[in-house]
Amino acid sequence: MKVRIILFVIMSAAAVTMDAEPADSLRDGHRELKELEVVGVKQMPVAELAATTRIGAGMVRRYGITGLKDVSEMAPNFYMPDYGSRMTSSIYVRGLGARMDQPIIGLTVDNVPILNKDAYDFDVADIESIEVLRGAQSLLNGRNTMGGQVNIRTISPWNFTGWRVMAAYGRNNEFRASAGWYHRFSPQWGSAVTALYNMNDGYFKNEYNNGKVGTDRGGSVRWKLAWRPRSWASVTNVAAISHGRQSGYPYESLSTGKIAYNDTCFYRRTTFSDGLTVAWVGKRVVVTSVTTAQYIDDNMTLDQDFLTDDYFALTQRRKEWSFSEDLFTRGSRGGYDWLGGIFAFSKSSDMDAPVTFFDTGITRLIENHRNDMNPDYPIRWDERSFVLGSDFKQKSRGFALYHESTYNLQRWTFQFGLRWDSEWVGLDHHSQCNTGYETLQRGDDGNLTPYRHTPLKINDSGSLHDNYMELLPRIAVAYRLPDMKLYATVSKAYKAGGYNTQMFSDVLQQRIMQYMGMSMTYDLGEIVSYKPEKSWNYEIGVKSSWLNGRLMADAALFFIDCSDQQLTMFPPGMTTGRIMTNAGRTHSKGVELSATWHATDDIIFRTSYGYTNARFRKFADTSGDYKGKRLPYAPAQTFFAGLNWTMPFEIAGARPSVNVNIRGAGNIYWNEANTVRQLFYALLGASAALEKDNWSVRLWGENLTSTRYDTFYFVSIGNAFVQRGLPWRVGASLRFVFDGM
Repeated sequence: MKVRIILFVIMSAAAVTMDAEPADSLRDGHRELKELEVVGVKQMPVAELAATTRIGAGMVRRYGITGLKDVSEMAPNFYMPDYGSRMTSSIYVRGLGARMDQPIIGLTVDNVPILNKDAYDFDVADIESIEVLRGAQSLLNGRNTMGGQVNIRTISPWNFTGWRVMAAYGRNNEFRASAGWYHRFSPQWGSAVTALYNMNDGYFKNEYNNGKVGTDRGGSVRWKLAWRPRSWASVTNVAAISHGRQSGYPYESLSTGKIAYNDTCFYRRTTFSDGLTVAWVGKRVVVTSVTTAQYIDDNMTLDQDFLTDDYFALTQRRKEWSFSEDLFTRGSRGGYDWLGGIFAFSKSSDMDAPVTFFDTGITRLIENHRNDMNPDYPIRWDERSFVLGSDFKQKSRGFALYHESTYNLQRWTFQFGLRWDSEWVGLDHHSQCNTGYETLQRGDDGNLTPYRHTPLKINDSGSLHDNYMELLPRIAVAYRLPDMKLYATVSKAYKAGGYNTQMFSDVLQQRIMQYMGMSMTYDLGEIVSYKPEKSWNYEIGVKSSWLNGRLMADAALFFIDCSDQQLTMFPPGMTTGRIMTNAGRTHSKGVELSATWHATDDIIFRTSYGYTNARFRKFADTSGDYKGKRLPYAPAQTFFAGLNWTMPFEIAGARPSVNVNIRGAGNIYWNEANTVRQLFYALLGASAALEKDNWSVRLWGENLTSTRYDTFYFVSIGNAFVQRGLPWRVGASLRFVFDGM
């Protein structure tokens, strides 16, 4: 504890970050309900004492932002690569993150928390604002917000009435269209319905069948119903349903330089969510309830070896329900503000994940292994394909109490908070296999004759469960000067533990090898479960505003002491499963800088830069000791710069504008040994637009220099693969706004 206090005292510098742009006016004037509607957003006061990036409707429109991936690099040290499928949703913040299971950040859309990381990658129509808080946010948001919290808000019928229509088309048949209807039936009732469709034909080709890889088709509908029965009450319900299907995966073999595999690969997902926000406003107290229900039905099917050889294929089908309730109050009296509440959630998931072994896999991974050990009695499998079946029932539930007090004493602000978090996780697993093999005897003349037949009938089942309990304190202090605010925070955060369901097929494979006289490699208890990840987080920062608000410059310095960090690894040898494991200890430290400069009313320049030095302090396994090595998959640097110029004249009654931007990331190490990496790369984007009050047309381009870079690297059954970043793209978009009467 002494070390933590010393580190907290000696860290000097500045904090937060970038891009404060107020949401554009929606030209409707009826804003009297907005303050009441947003009282459920807990992060609003926290954002003043945290590294924060705000993206308003203007930036959303100019950069074509429809989801989290579009925000990558705009917020310093916030990186969300585009690879695999929409299920991947990997996010890295300040060196922390993971490719599977628990996320590093929390996500809400219109106050509704998304409880499964696999559903983070989706498109949203008519975004009004995005708020990215970096650094631990566990006090108010609990588990899995160690790296931060993202809050997305869509346009409300209280702020706009009428129609909003958008269509965009680009290279490779990339198409997106949305339509939104916003209406107020009376001063007390409002409704908004938006529909969105997206598609693209993919930018990569499977050399095996000349088919497109990475195609995407999807659509969604969102219905927001708002009711204000009294001046002191607000009720908002947001229901959303989406469906999408992708072909995949564009993984290129490094040995051949080609994408070539023979089995079907796709990802299909259907989601539904409903969130009810109820707020009551008293004289000094606001009480808010956010109740949610969410459903995921998805199917990931892939050629698990990604080769033209017949090794094996995986299908993972899942159905999951989750429910949550967040009830909290806020109040103030004089210079004292407080916020406190209770949170509870429950998740239940049914998963079926069979792995089918084919001829090449049986020959090279099973028969050859066994026959090399005992060539005088070789084996021959009964059939040239068989199934390793695995199905699971996963359940988790949690409960939390939290409170935060804020004292404002002239120029000083002091904040103290504590959260008690309790969680239970359980897994019922069932594995089965019905196959067999024949043992042959090699005679003196070298001929083989049948010796014995061995049936293999495996039907294993069991249950695992764990309990976790955490106390999560947070202390913050801020000092206000005429043009800036200095702040410092110390907080504890954690990510929940869980189970490696994708390793059960490998465990079952080893059970089969054990039947054939070869030792079992995996211990079920050790390989399947992983522990929670915990961290102490220290941050110092400054937020400043100069030149009458035309120049806003922010900076942050952070240090994260993390224990039992969760890492996604590929086990060594001829295996295909992914495993979440815990590193002993890691340190992450870095700096974040950002600035927004309104040079004139028509020229706006934004930039941000993030640097992270995240290294193992203690981590060793059978493949080596990685102390001092950088953490894989998280970039050491992120960079963004954008210039927007709205020209001082009109064409056909519309104002022309141009936008030029650069975003970059790197170095990114692809393994724990740091032997493979992606160097820093930068992507050039630009757009030109004509904009009027009720319509706009925009020509846009991304990666205009066609920079070649990798977004992913992995090794499967001894073969290395990468996914290349998207090449250059160009297109056009149209927007129309029709005011309601």
